[in-house]
Amino acid sequence: MLKSQRSRAENPEVDPLLLGSGWSPEDLEKPQILVESTFGDSHPGSRHLNDLADAAREGILTCGAKPAVYTTTDICDGIATGHDGMNYSLLSRDIMSAMVEIHARCLPFDAMVTISSCDKALPAHLMTIARLNIPALHVCGGSMMPGPELSSAVTCYEHREHMRRGAATEERNRFFQINACSTCGACQYMGTASTMQTMAEALGLSLPGTALMPAWSNSIRFSAQRAGNAVAALLKNGIRPRDILSRESFENAIAVHAALSGSTNALLHLPAVAAQAGIDITPADFGRLHARIPVLAGLQTFGPWPTQFLWYAGGVPRIMQAIKPHLHLDVLTVSGQTLADNLAALEKSGFFENAGRYLKNFNLKPEDIVQPLSHPYRKTGGIRILTGNIAPGGAVVKHAAVADEKQQHTGPARPFDAEEAAIAAILDGRIAPGDVVIIRYEGPRGSGMPEMFKTTEILYHHSELKNSVALVTDGRFSGATRGPAVGHVTPEAADAGPIALIKRDDVIHIDMAAQTIDIMGEKGKTTDPDAVKRLLMQRAARHRPKPIDHQGLLGLYTRSAGSIERGATLFE
Repeated sequence: MLKSQRSRAENPEVDPLLLGSGWSPEDLEKPQILVESTFGDSHPGSRHLNDLADAAREGILTCGAKPAVYTTTDICDGIATGHDGMNYSLLSRDIMSAMVEIHARCLPFDAMVTISSCDKALPAHLMTIARLNIPALHVCGGSMMPGPELSSAVTCYEHREHMRRGAATEERNRFFQINACSTCGACQYMGTASTMQTMAEALGLSLPGTALMPAWSNSIRFSAQRAGNAVAALLKNGIRPRDILSRESFENAIAVHAALSGSTNALLHLPAVAAQAGIDITPADFGRLHARIPVLAGLQTFGPWPTQFLWYAGGVPRIMQAIKPHLHLDVLTVSGQTLADNLAALEKSGFFENAGRYLKNFNLKPEDIVQPLSHPYRKTGGIRILTGNIAPGGAVVKHAAVADEKQQHTGPARPFDAEEAAIAAILDGRIAPGDVVIIRYEGPRGSGMPEMFKTTEILYHHSELKNSVALVTDGRFSGATRGPAVGHVTPEAADAGPIALIKRDDVIHIDMAAQTIDIMGEKGKTTDPDAVKRLLMQRAARHRPKPIDHQGLLGLYTRSAGSIERGATLFE
């Protein structure tokens, strides 16, 4: 007996309450499927999702099941950036996951469709799918149409800097503000939102070819309707998420992440999803696969193309075709077929040819967007895992977004205990070319692990500091990060990590090729490693940790969040 029917049999209140909600007596006998979206006025990635929820509802109804639509909306990191609102961003992932779990368990529902587009909502949905292990799939909310001159909201940082220097007018700046976010959907660059859409499909939890569809298109609505059909089939055939999620499926996702130079935030989200399925994914897994698989697509912000062009070129399936030798092709997916079967079916259906026709509007071909293994955009994957006496537990850098001449950097430390203080120093002219800006106490236990996006954009669009100043933090970065920025430093400062011991004018050395990050000496002078080790031991003995006293939900998170390498989640 289905769980929903068992609940009806045991609880005489269920039927009248559902009938009072507009259900018919016939609906009560059907399998009951939750349709959970993040629809709301929060940002362009969620504003349109009610339409996709309606389409999924239609698909479920045609299969003889009863859908129920629920909503827990999300926040936008772009809106929350640069102030205390960003401290709530990562923890919102876990709260959304908890709310979807509550919704799914309350009836309980027999199966589930989740619908989201963006940074924290999408991993929240995948975490819940893995944890609940009821038949389920995810519908990606698609991508925003590129703005004029292939612009995005991030472009407005550049124009603000041009205005500051008298190189742009207020009218031009206002034009891009009005037109940069021209439709609903995830932002047009390979940030965390776009990255996590591709991860959902690469894991096998979204229907093939659906990540990063144009959010304004007929195609995305049709795909949501097919998802309603597909979840009914998963329920009928008894296919559950943990039949799909395996170490091999996560390795496939990391391989796609490497080829796309995806967001560093995936190093938090994929391990958090995997943990809900009882699978241990670590930063070392990312390091190993990124060392083998090159970047094949030059997507914004480190390359020229908006992410919608990736879908035009064939999307995640095109990437998977290109890296087939590195994939586990026998894994099961929500289509009910293996990955190999999906790729063959897409080829036979004309999917690649039809998607590529959009590129003709721009005089481009699919191979302009996705390059072959023999001629990659970058010779290795997009990220490197660094270790050293600053980060004995590891740190991450998106080295594909760093100029070749800055893959090594040595400079004096400029430490700050909060992002706001670092931003003020940059804007006041207290940071010079060659410096290493240290932002600490911004990890999960320090302040909730906010993004340092505002800092990286101010540095990138400052002509004297662009590519000449490195940033090191125990916080995290947007997927749009550019320049030499090292994040996720472990242990974090709030856990008495060595990053808390750095003093002004300590010599910091970063070597992305050697995958190291170290203090090399103090007061502007280098010394031998043994002397540095003694120095750090002496500082640790005298160190007094900065008091952390957050209230409310943020306080709950900073006291309870798990380790960075396992996703910094409350569900560890």
